[in-house]
Amino acid sequence: MNRRQDSALKWLVVSVMLLCMPTRPVLPFPGERPPSRSSATSQSGSQSHLPSGPKIRAAMDWFVAHRAWIDDEQARLTEIPAPPFQESERAAAVKVLLSAVGLEVSMDKTGNVIGVLRGASDKEIVILSAHLDTVFPAGTDVRVHRDKSRMTAPGISDNGSGLAALVAVARALHEARIQPQRTILFLADVGEEGEGNLRGMRAIVDAYRERLKAVIVMDGSSIDHVTTKALASRRVEVVISGPGGHSWSDFGIPNPINALIRGSVRFINTRVPTNPRTTFNLGQIEGGTSVNSIPHEARLKVDLRSESDDELVRLETALRDCVGAGVRDEMEASRDRSKGKLEWKLDLMGSRPGGELASNSPLLATLRDADEAVHNQSRLERASTDANIPLSLGIDAISIGAGGNGGGAHSLQEWYESEQREIGLQRVLLTLLGTSGVVEEKS
Repeated sequence: MNRRQDSALKWLVVSVMLLCMPTRPVLPFPGERPPSRSSATSQSGSQSHLPSGPKIRAAMDWFVAHRAWIDDEQARLTEIPAPPFQESERAAAVKVLLSAVGLEVSMDKTGNVIGVLRGASDKEIVILSAHLDTVFPAGTDVRVHRDKSRMTAPGISDNGSGLAALVAVARALHEARIQPQRTILFLADVGEEGEGNLRGMRAIVDAYRERLKAVIVMDGSSIDHVTTKALASRRVEVVISGPGGHSWSDFGIPNPINALIRGSVRFINTRVPTNPRTTFNLGQIEGGTSVNSIPHEARLKVDLRSESDDELVRLETALRDCVGAGVRDEMEASRDRSKGKLEWKLDLMGSRPGGELASNSPLLATLRDADEAVHNQSRLERASTDANIPLSLGIDAISIGAGGNGGGAHSLQEWYESEQREIGLQRVLLTLLGTSGVVEEKS
């Protein structure tokens, strides 16, 4: 063999060896982790909080095999209208789906759907939740338009993806015959959006507070973040009333809309800090009966949010002062006060409390293990979700996305793509079972 042939042979041997080598380190599938918790550790060296075994693997695989079914159920649920305070029809559909996988399902007086998966112990409870309602009013066209893996419709991601995930996780556990150590409540709750004031989650936490170990909220699709800090907010309504009259014959009497505009212009010039982040939004203005009538009433709905309770109080005080000044300015500018004066009030429509998950929380550690298991990275963030209620009471809670990709939330062009949604679902499942624990299989 000459030197050229010898060199070619060596290169051939090296090439074959390289092709046979993995291109990256092979991480074990969560279901293949060692069953002993003492020996199962994360890459950071900390103890793993995830269960393992053939049943866990079967539940994880179920999401991959049934993605089309999950997509179809998401579309079907999204096409059932669920405006604020009108979630009952969608709730009934979710109840049927949860009942079909053997859960003990009921509806409470608030309108929540509760599916119970009994654990080996009822002393502690873990909640997995997704809200039923949307921001869209009655009459909104919620038909789903599909283009390959993309679905477009109001509410398809927020929170069609969360509801589909709730049903999918329940069914995966049923198919894999997994029994948790702690009892799991599958919750489809009402009143998360807008003026709902988190009434559904408030009712559940109030009912189960003494036994509540943790709450995992699924809201939207994104898995690149986890909400561990509850953003405090207040929703208020300003109401200004007056005598009302004809635009010609009664010109000069005080006008509630004028007063509202005067006060609003003052308020929108209020300076708010960027740190702590503080925001406000004039969301709805109503008033008047016709273009040629001086209105007898005007209403304004305002959303106030801040990372600081003190700033939130300051912002609400500023709104009160500005509205009061607007009313005074309108009264002083009016030509005729003989028919009556303006009255005003500020009503609190809703208040979402703040709170924060401890950095050493077992729930957060479990989520981090789940992220590692599915090769996902997520950042901590602050937001206003159903998790506000348990976090404000010192109960461990997080809000996470259910997988896939979405955008245009709260708009008529809202969209969702189910590509790789199984990663988000596996992340949810592992976090849930890592928190609830699993009854070990008998050998």
